[in-house]
Amino acid sequence: MNKPLCALALLAWHASAAYPQDARQIMTEVQNRAQSKSEHYEGSLEVINASQKISKKRWAYDRLGVYGNSKSELRFIAPPDVKGVALLVINHPERASDQWMWIPAEERDRRIALQDRSTRFFGTDFSFEDLEERDIDQYDFKLLGDDKLDEGDCWKIESRPKESKTSQYTSSLLWVRKDRYFLVRTDNFIKDRLVRQIAYRDVESIDGIWTALSVAVVDFTRNSRTMLSLEKVKYNLPVKGGQFTRESFRQ
Repeated sequence: MNKPLCALALLAWHASAAYPQDARQIMTEVQNRAQSKSEHYEGSLEVINASQKISKKRWAYDRLGVYGNSKSELRFIAPPDVKGVALLVINHPERASDQWMWIPAEERDRRIALQDRSTRFFGTDFSFEDLEERDIDQYDFKLLGDDKLDEGDCWKIESRPKESKTSQYTSSLLWVRKDRYFLVRTDNFIKDRLVRQIAYRDVESIDGIWTALSVAVVDFTRNSRTMLSLEKVKYNLPVKGGQFTRESFRQ
């Protein structure tokens, strides 16, 4: 192949990579760019209820495994009345995750039933379902067009869970930054009613992965919101798999 044809082929490849033809290609790239073998961060949370009362919490988060087929542990580290409360999540690529919550005062773990995944996680505006990883193969996607959000050009995409995926949400609207293939906002619906919005802000590249250092969750059914700030974010650290078992989870 001569040089002009090579240049044209390379240009065509870059064009196809930069401008995917359908929503699934976009979401596949979003998921691929977020891949890591492990993740750790500490998070500060402010929960603001309908009366504007603020409660503050801190948790530590660890994850091991590839996206959608991973294990994670989230454990409160402050204040004293919630310290030690933890959530263990075993994600599966083909179905909903398995989840257990540990409450030290009860000295037992409790499995979170599928019908309870729509409830709030321990006083925050995250539901249990929001804390699991969602593999793209569990959803159908539709590209709705272009939009601008937070000064960035975005693709606007509709996602709907497949029949095999148990979800509280009927559908979601996703905004993906074109320049980063990064999900910046999710609006979650039950039928036609917007029930929860999750916005990902203060985005930085950490260890080569675009990462939101603040996450804002609004629960429209309760008129409350939670602000999560991430600190000490690290990817691909050595992590022992034995940490993510019910036995170690109870310690």
